[in-house]
Amino acid sequence: MRKESKVDLVNDLTTKFKENNIFYLLDASGLTVAQVNAFREKCFKRDVEYKVVKNTFIKKALEDQEGDFSEIIDGDVLKGFSGLLFAGQSPSGPAKVLKEFRKDNDSDHPSLKAASIESDFFIGDEHLDSLSKLKGKEEIIGDIVALLQSPAKNIISLLKSSENKISGVVKALGNKQE
Repeated sequence: MRKESKVDLVNDLTTKFKENNIFYLLDASGLTVAQVNAFREKCFKRDVEYKVVKNTFIKKALEDQEGDFSEIIDGDVLKGFSGLLFAGQSPSGPAKVLKEFRKDNDSDHPSLKAASIESDFFIGDEHLDSLSKLKGKEEIIGDIVALLQSPAKNIISLLKSSENKISGVVKALGNKQE
């Protein structure tokens, strides 16, 4: 690979890290070509981007970021075979793809080396279960809206059930407090 191509690759990767504040680092060593292709297909179906990049390029791209990525750069994370997963806004998307692929293949590979979600780091494969249960921004907003709507829905249902009579509402609220 020519030097210009390497510089372009690092620049592209730097931009990718800046645009995506959620990424996962995997160790997919030991997978066959057919398994890697199946994994790529699962990623594509779930809008998760999978790239295999040399560790030195990942390190240089992370060094150009504004945040502190020393846990990933200085540790054992960037050793051996490394693959990157980018998921856009879904923090659990890559973890779900990874768990599904492992279940389908009855394997513990690819393994999670590290994940960075909103500048929080999760080092090691033991975090995969908790990462797969994370909710995305839209899901959290939906939960909050549902919680805010529930008191109003309760009052409306009380009004409808008591045939719009104030005495019925007062009686229902009084019974509810007892």
